[in-house]
Amino acid sequence: MSKNKAVILDRDGTINVDKGYVHRVEDFTYLEGVIEGLKILQQEGYILIVITNQSGIARGYFSEDDYKKLEKWMINDLKEKSVNISASYYCPHHPQAKVDKYRKECNCRKPRLALFEKAISEFDIDTDNLILVGDKERDVAFCKKYQSVRGIVIYSNEKHILNNISYVKGGLLEAAKLITGYADGILDQADY
Repeated sequence: MSKNKAVILDRDGTINVDKGYVHRVEDFTYLEGVIEGLKILQQEGYILIVITNQSGIARGYFSEDDYKKLEKWMINDLKEKSVNISASYYCPHHPQAKVDKYRKECNCRKPRLALFEKAISEFDIDTDNLILVGDKERDVAFCKKYQSVRGIVIYSNEKHILNNISYVKGGLLEAAKLITGYADGILDQADY
């Protein structure tokens, strides 16, 4: 039985406009091209998973329940738009948290890898067919440990630092076209 191929996505700044600690439906706005990009990835057989740091919980800006309500709404809204998010994982911690129970050095806050490893295990993902997409280097941190994993940092003018990370000036739609434009999800390392 073959393993699954997947795209693991950051949320704020990748799927939605990062307005700073977004936690209410009325503040949530999809970035341009996101729905189309997600549909392209899904049509190519990729499982779609979200992994996000949510330090606003630790900082006391909103509760874990507030986050979960928005997460549920987003997953249902995307489903209505014919996009299936298989799972969403989040880290509520921060080392300097205002809320005591969330103040800690954890293994789940990106760039640490616990949530990536959990997703790979729970969904039987083939790391040779795993692509990470985010708007920050920490969103593709797993690529530094596993050279077979590919990463794309969107909205970036950076140049290639690692062979398995690409930087694109556009958003998720450009990333999806890059991912699906090459055989087996292997990304070309041309400058973008």
